[in-house]
Amino acid sequence: MDTNNHTTHHLNQDPHPQPRRPRGFAAVAMAAVASPDGSKGRKEREKEKERTKLRERHRRAITSRMLAGLRQYGNFPLPARADMNDVLAALAREAGWSVDADGTTYRASPPPSQIGAYPVRSAESPLSLKNCSAKAALDRQPSVLGINESLSPASLDSVVVPDPDAKCDKHISSSPINSADCLEADQLMQGVQTGELVNNLSGSPYIPVYVMLATGVVNNFCQLIDPEGVRQELSLLKSLHVDGIIVDCWWGIVESWTPQKYECEVSSIILKVAMAFHEYRGNDSGVVLVSLPQWVLEIGKDNQDIFFTDREGRRNTECLSWGIDKERVLKGRTGIEVYFDFMRSFRAEFDDLFAEGLIAAVEIGLGASGELKYPSFSERNGWRYPGIGEFQCYDKYSQQSLLKAAKLRGHSFWGRGPDKAGHYNCRPQETGFFCEQGDYDSYYGRFFLHWYAQSLIDHTDHILSLAALAFEETRIIVKIPAVYWWYKSRSHAAELTAGYCNPANQDGYCPVFEALKKHSVTVKFVCSGLQISCQENNEALADPEGLSWQILNSAWDQGLAVAGQNAFPCFDREGFMRIVDTAKPRNDPDRRHFSFFAFQQTPNLVQRTLSFSELDYFIKCMHGEIPAE
Repeated sequence: MDTNNHTTHHLNQDPHPQPRRPRGFAAVAMAAVASPDGSKGRKEREKEKERTKLRERHRRAITSRMLAGLRQYGNFPLPARADMNDVLAALAREAGWSVDADGTTYRASPPPSQIGAYPVRSAESPLSLKNCSAKAALDRQPSVLGINESLSPASLDSVVVPDPDAKCDKHISSSPINSADCLEADQLMQGVQTGELVNNLSGSPYIPVYVMLATGVVNNFCQLIDPEGVRQELSLLKSLHVDGIIVDCWWGIVESWTPQKYECEVSSIILKVAMAFHEYRGNDSGVVLVSLPQWVLEIGKDNQDIFFTDREGRRNTECLSWGIDKERVLKGRTGIEVYFDFMRSFRAEFDDLFAEGLIAAVEIGLGASGELKYPSFSERNGWRYPGIGEFQCYDKYSQQSLLKAAKLRGHSFWGRGPDKAGHYNCRPQETGFFCEQGDYDSYYGRFFLHWYAQSLIDHTDHILSLAALAFEETRIIVKIPAVYWWYKSRSHAAELTAGYCNPANQDGYCPVFEALKKHSVTVKFVCSGLQISCQENNEALADPEGLSWQILNSAWDQGLAVAGQNAFPCFDREGFMRIVDTAKPRNDPDRRHFSFFAFQQTPNLVQRTLSFSELDYFIKCMHGEIPAE
């Protein structure tokens, strides 16, 4: 009997047991022993160190966003250097528990009436713009400005900006744009009566609204022009319950006089930072209020090819040509090196604000007006709406790039711009290039348009790669223009000159969003908010709703977060409600919506004051606070 048991036990055992594979440090040690010089083991250890650094950096970024959200939307007065113990203590106190300094936690009061409910956003949040006074904010946050503290809009540097995507991830979907589940343009932009839309807004997704301060609040010496006026405006915005403020950080001001000498003091009051690498002209007067840096303009006097140029040789000083991205023509630096040095200096100067989550998003200006486009609609060169614009590729550096691409294609005679593209104010049918069956769809036309659009994508990829290095885990925002006129024509002429190869027979936005997806950016779409009349629709073949439908669905299809900004100041409820309908597509089965909205004000103070009541109503709609009627 004992023999049988012994035999059975012996048979059940594996005659050749497999040794356990070493893991972790044991695996590294074994690899080092196997290698004669141990170099492989050292490489593995170095790789593991880098992976650990990346994991820790990612963890810190997530923590900072969580802390920012708790500060902004909950009643959590967390310290600037808060850790998880502070968060747990705050959550415990919110639930009615008492937490001593040594960590002892006990029930001191009955539990809330709704067990498990999330903390309600308190009206007394100490770090909320809408609840803290400028004086109290100044007392809490030490000033790092180079100007009088009593004149500083201190509430700007006390509001914490949450990650705009933190509340919206569950609604983002990537359903194919051409699937049966995808919305049609008339569904997404379906016009409704204000009362019908209001009935559906109560309990709708919360979309943060940030207000852009007027550009003229800061002069060319980084000084506030009207501190008292800024204080009054901040007080008004606080009463409207806005979620934060956006101020442009102008390259032409910060690095105005000397290369690599940055005057960044004013930037410390920014909540959402916009890196503005372009000039700014007044909307009404056309006067240049903020130019490119003076030292750049001095270089341009001797080498005008650093600027975009049209077919007639007219230079556009609104921004630098992308042809010099890799050309050392800026006092020994290339274009992308200049941008990188600027971004890196800003990040280093305000490292503590980034680390604490006070600056959680950075918008990168990539072209004219800070938008990802060529400056093809230059009013100084005579453009007026609804002209098709002109191609901006006639500086010598862009021409060299075009000729090189043509030679690689095997057709060197293609290394030139189109001959029959008209001028700024032409209609498509008036040109040989953009008309029906025009040259835009010929072999040469497709080659040129691909090169023109690819130059835009390459510029974007270069700048965003460096922005990721400069700002690490900070959310990056890219602004996409709304070129909606001639959208119903076959050539989409205005979009072609702006750099988007989007004729009727192909999708010009998908390649752009694929490039943006690599950098995990947030796309900020400039909404027109306009009601196009039948006459304008017939004359300019304009279709802002159709363009919005294509851009939003294409971006969401790539899994990108989408935000919005109004292209023109709004004064009436009808315009505001069209923006709300775009931001919260009511018929979207995936409940996709904007992650935040940037409201652009009019520079006219009287008009701003008159529209405050409508702005208040708009903000409540975006916050989902309008009750059903």
